[in-house]
Amino acid sequence: MKNEFVLAFNEVLEEKQLPKELIQEALEAAMVSAYRRSVNASNAQQVDATIDLETGKVAIFAEKEVVETVQDPRTEVTLEDSRKINEEAQLGDMVIVESTPKDFGRVAAQTARQVIQQRIREAERDAQMAYFNKQTGEIVSGVVQAVNAQGVTLGLDMKAEGVLPRNHMILGERFRVHDRVRALLLEVKNTPRGPQIVLSRAHRNFLKRSLENEVPEIFHGMVEIRSISREPGQRSKVAVSAVQAGVDPVGACVGIRGVRIQAIVRELNDEKIDVIEWSPDPVVYIAKALSPARVSGVYLNEHTKGIKTATVVVPEDQLSLAIGRDGQNARLAAKLTSWRIDIKSLPEATSDAIYKLQNDPEYARQAEEEADVVSVVEHILAKKAEGRPVTPEEYQTLNQFVDRIERGLVRQREKELREEEERQTIALANIPPAAFEMPLEDLGIPLRFANLLSGAGFVTVGDLLLQMRLDPNEILKLEGIGAKAMEAIEGALANLSFPEPVPDQLVAIEEEVGVQDAGEMVTGEPVIIEGVRAEVEIPIVQPALESAETIEAEIPLSEAGEEILPLAPEFEEGERKIDEIIEEPTVDTALVLEEGATLDELFTLRPEVLDITGAIDDEDEDETDVGKKKKKKGKKFVEVEYDPEKDVTLVKKKRKRGEGEWEGEW
Repeated sequence: MKNEFVLAFNEVLEEKQLPKELIQEALEAAMVSAYRRSVNASNAQQVDATIDLETGKVAIFAEKEVVETVQDPRTEVTLEDSRKINEEAQLGDMVIVESTPKDFGRVAAQTARQVIQQRIREAERDAQMAYFNKQTGEIVSGVVQAVNAQGVTLGLDMKAEGVLPRNHMILGERFRVHDRVRALLLEVKNTPRGPQIVLSRAHRNFLKRSLENEVPEIFHGMVEIRSISREPGQRSKVAVSAVQAGVDPVGACVGIRGVRIQAIVRELNDEKIDVIEWSPDPVVYIAKALSPARVSGVYLNEHTKGIKTATVVVPEDQLSLAIGRDGQNARLAAKLTSWRIDIKSLPEATSDAIYKLQNDPEYARQAEEEADVVSVVEHILAKKAEGRPVTPEEYQTLNQFVDRIERGLVRQREKELREEEERQTIALANIPPAAFEMPLEDLGIPLRFANLLSGAGFVTVGDLLLQMRLDPNEILKLEGIGAKAMEAIEGALANLSFPEPVPDQLVAIEEEVGVQDAGEMVTGEPVIIEGVRAEVEIPIVQPALESAETIEAEIPLSEAGEEILPLAPEFEEGERKIDEIIEEPTVDTALVLEEGATLDELFTLRPEVLDITGAIDDEDEDETDVGKKKKKKGKKFVEVEYDPEKDVTLVKKKRKRGEGEWEGEW
């Protein structure tokens, strides 16, 4: 038969739903507290307690000093007793010995009850916090325990209580005690009295979680909920889209004969739910969001400051349906799409279009184009006002007229936006990049003005320069900026100067031309050599030369004393010869090729045989003024290149301008 302690221990475990180790630690801490109170032990003394869960026996171990004669049994122990525990104990050592009082059972039970209850209560709160924090945002189920003016109290798992406030209840709901209620776990607050669990049935995520639980396609990710707008207890709109091809998102949510959506409607106290298909096109999306109303046209105005506006034109018989009771349908559609929606009937939109043509300067150009149509449209509106029947063709004329006017305005606004962007681009091109790195405080204007400009969003001098070139009146409109401040700002900007950027000496060649042993082609135009097309860039900066320079190269001489190029020893008759070509150089003198070398042989010559590229040390020195140091010219190299289109061979001189940089000239 099990011990009574074991039975009581297991009962606590089952009732509190807490870990076994946690309850055991609480009991041991309670025993230690009871011992200290019973013997009036000091808090500095180490005291431990152990509980045998099989027998329920409690043992207390206290730290005591080894002495010859015990004067205080609470803190001292004899050497003989201490060596029963530790054989190496000596006088003055501290040992831990068993100190369980004889009448400890009843005293401990009375003293430890409060400690045990407090520890278990704290453990329950911690476990509840950890459990319900994981379930935040999920639907939980509870039983109504109490109903009052502030809300409804629900009993949840782990003996926790949740609060459903009145403002989070669906309008018209009534609950009774012992009713089972499902709600969204909105948040968990940690209070001194334990976790406070706030529930909600009016939150839009309650509808979202209900759809996920009811529609398998949403739960498995085949259908995605894009947006939800909801007025609890009255009406909701849900936009869904298919992630997997071949899935009807609206049909999956509604179910066969509306079985799935009706289950959610009953859960939400007969709240009407409109499920529409989401579209990336705002025009289509807004038209569907206003369902069940039929829409004639949607015209977007995305360039206004603030919220985006959409003008929706509907037939006259659809106006009340599009607006809804107390504007509910239009309001939910605006929340769903995040657009401000302006709904007009077709006759109203036509009248507004005529008024804009006649009075608004923005529509002056369209007024000239639509001059002949306006009279026809006015005649149709007059028939409508008199109650005479209007044919479908006349309604079509009104639709087309409104569509042209609205779309014309949209195109005009887009054109103005492009012009504004061009103005800003031009203004930015004239502002040095260094201006956008200079803080506004370095401009030299009074600190008060600098603080006002910084508060308005002008952080750098470049921002201020840009706005001054676009529209200085925007700065003048700022609070605290007047004529005196503008004069100081303009004067500081006028005296501002930025260091000139140092241009690169050369532009790197982007591609190498595949010509064997013929050097690199340096030209500003595309060239075609052996079927390879290459775009080559010319140098950005050509430094001016003080005087014409000649090329000194080691070139063999002929018998007549002329400079010739070393060519292949063998030539075949009948092959095309290379004409003697002298390229008119600007700085250098071109080398002359003697007749006799064929085109193919020129390309097969090895660099070491065709010794035409050599380093030349130009030691010429230019004297500018007396007493000044002479400048030494850099090293120059000569390269030979062939142009197959012109059938010419060109000589190029390259001079080293700096470390690792070469400049080429023809």
